[in-house]
Amino acid sequence: MIVRAVIEWDESAQAYSATCPELNFVSSFGDTKEKAIANLEDAIKLMLEPIPDDLYSGDSPSEQIELVL
Repeated sequence: MIVRAVIEWDESAQAYSATCPELNFVSSFGDTKEKAIANLEDAIKLMLEPIPDDLYSGDSPSEQIELVL
């Protein structure tokens, strides 16, 4: 999967921000561009990580499917 990110220098925070508009504006920051990008990659992976099966409630009538992106 390839997504675009916006990297900006935040003068007030004295740090770089990294934002991914394509994924609901998930974002992160870092002291360097490289660290901001690495932190953004971690944030995206966490956001896309599947919810464990034991957290799904079995009380409601629903269907679960898997999507491959």
